Amino acid sequence: MNKHLTFIASLAFATAGIAFAAEAAAVKNIVIVHGALADGSGWRKATEILEKRGFNVTVVQEPLTSLGDDVAATKRVLDLQTGPVLLVGHSYGGMVITEAGHDPHVAGLVYVAAFQPDKGESLLSLASSKPAGSMDIKETKDGKYLYLDPGAFAAAFAADLPKAEADFLARSQVFAAKQAFSAKVGRPAWRTKPSWSVVATDDRSINPELERDMAKRAGSDMTEIKGSHAVFASQPEKVADVIENAATKAGRQRG
Repeated sequence: MNKHLTFIASLAFATAGIAFAAEAAAVKNIVIVHGALADGSGWRKATEILEKRGFNVTVVQEPLTSLGDDVAATKRVLDLQTGPVLLVGHSYGGMVITEAGHDPHVAGLVYVAAFQPDKGESLLSLASSKPAGSMDIKETKDGKYLYLDPGAFAAAFAADLPKAEADFLARSQVFAAKQAFSAKVGRPAWRTKPSWSVVATDDRSINPELERDMAKRAGSDMTEIKGSHAVFASQPEKVADVIENAATKAGRQRG
């Protein structure tokens, strides 16, 4: 084999090796933690998109009884995964992944229109730091749980979803324990793990400026998507793009 052919062969092997390494590095397990006042079913479209792209997606159905219970539910799902995981949280789910993200399975964190707390912060302290849209939150008769008035749900949570979908979300919402909203987090996992953030620019549940501020504070790779608080359901393709990009980059950083 002459020198020219040897060079071409070497280049081909090197290129193939780089491509294989990049493919092998990508994180293939996605674990999604839904927010309060909803369950994981709203993530179906985004899940199907990610699965078609070769990812193994699991959605945690946390009980919303306390932050500790929800972190424990997330860890049980993380324990079922083989290989590294990208942990995704929406809204209150951001509180959960900030604690659960310390798990050794977790290679990176993605906050989707989510709270991204620092040590000692709670959902209530963050939510009250900047005004948001009208969230007509009500208490159950026992005073222990919170829910969003179904009549106000579409405008506050899912303004860009078809009316039938928004109405169903309103009627199937999961009540959240008051103590979950007041619980303070410990040292956040984003201090030691790479993180990404999706800012929903038309969010009326969390002030978009608060989403931006939290992402900047954490040094997260930030993407802005025009959408409501339910951006994961109204813009599933764009949210899936962010998750796929994060999975690839998290795998490379881990490697």
